[in-house]
Amino acid sequence: MAFKEYGSYDGMGLADLVRKRQVSARELLDEAIARTAKVDPQINAVVVKHYDYALRQIDKGLPAGPFTGVPFLLKDLDILEGTRTTSGASIYKDNVADHTSTLAQRFLNAGVAIFGKTSSPEFGLMPTTESRLFGPTRNPWNLQHSSGGSSGGAAAAVAARILPVAHASDGGGSIRIPASASGVFGLKPTRARNPIGPDRGEGWGGFSCGHVLSISVRDSAAMLDAIHGPEPSSPYVAPPPERPFLEEVECDPGRLRIAFTDRSPYGDAIDPEIAAAVREVATLLAGLGHHVEERAPVLAADPAVVMSTIVAANTALSVRQAEQRFGRAMTDKDFEILTLASANNAQKATATDYVAAQLNAFQISRGLAMFFESCDVLLCPTLCLPPLRIGELNTMSNDLSHIAPILRRYIPATSMFNMSGQPAMSVPLAWNAAGLPLGMMFAARSGDEATLFRLGAQLEHERPWKNKLPPICA
Repeated sequence: MAFKEYGSYDGMGLADLVRKRQVSARELLDEAIARTAKVDPQINAVVVKHYDYALRQIDKGLPAGPFTGVPFLLKDLDILEGTRTTSGASIYKDNVADHTSTLAQRFLNAGVAIFGKTSSPEFGLMPTTESRLFGPTRNPWNLQHSSGGSSGGAAAAVAARILPVAHASDGGGSIRIPASASGVFGLKPTRARNPIGPDRGEGWGGFSCGHVLSISVRDSAAMLDAIHGPEPSSPYVAPPPERPFLEEVECDPGRLRIAFTDRSPYGDAIDPEIAAAVREVATLLAGLGHHVEERAPVLAADPAVVMSTIVAANTALSVRQAEQRFGRAMTDKDFEILTLASANNAQKATATDYVAAQLNAFQISRGLAMFFESCDVLLCPTLCLPPLRIGELNTMSNDLSHIAPILRRYIPATSMFNMSGQPAMSVPLAWNAAGLPLGMMFAARSGDEATLFRLGAQLEHERPWKNKLPPICA
């Protein structure tokens, strides 16, 4: 194999080379490590490197799975026994996991070789990845911009072709936001599709789930086949798929009823280049035979208020757990100012406030369910502004008042599908005049990843993006 072609293969393509003995898992790992050494000093995506762990995996013998031999990275919020997991927090800079999460084990069972962890903002709280502990993760398309968040390291690593597929998680858009900002494919599965244990039954009140970012639709589908399904501690389960998700990639989506909007859920106008891109994609979909109609759901409550209440409560618990572990109060030497402020806000709220936020999330969810009774898919922009510049969101500022208005303009549409539990994907279908990616978000009914994989594969065929590379790959 000519390793210069490594970046043109998706994960299944690399696994096929291993299966045919055209390349070894060790050679693929060596190439991934070499690419990390070459580009990571510029983008700062791989913040924990445990190459020895991957080497031991290979020497022991990788399991036979759909991704056997493919290099892989975990997000630095998940745990892998014997490896460092920091959650992007200074207090945990030397933390070593003493067990492996269910999801990480399923990745291992799929045959991947896990050689490190990708950057995340502290506790995954921000839509950019700029932790104090590790510094900013930069966008491979333009190093002055963020790769997105909270799975910003995963998105940057995949976009820069360090590897074709990497773990990501999404509690308010954290798969789709970096997918859009970095020009890769990212699907958030249906609630409870993938396991989140053994330490938790759900994350962020059921909003959070894990999956991957990838350069191809089929990698996302094949990995979902490998990792989905309940575990003994699952408090609820997703509807089982009718057939393997990978088979859906080969199916014609048929004539879908697609609603679209080029506005923010708040009714605000958005970046004009993004709005124009949405309309152009709507025209493309109509040309493919879909019924396309301009309309949008009306939300019963403000998703930003819901998110701030639920996330603050979970953040406060994380800070409390650190205080119990280290036996002292946490300061801004331990956690970022934003994290401590969020925890403090939760302490001011009441249990009634939390239940009210859950009720508002349910009302948003019910409204979306009713909206999808008359359409199969909703198209809207993943982000309503181009990828933010590094430093626009400052989590160590003594004045955090700049953050909420930016979030309202930047990511107004992603979190509602965390509240409803519906699957949603960001597809890299457009770039602006400055050369920055503009992802398009598509959502479907709860349990209906199949429709999204079919549509995603159709769009990938019509407007392929795999060989569209950022300048850093030159």
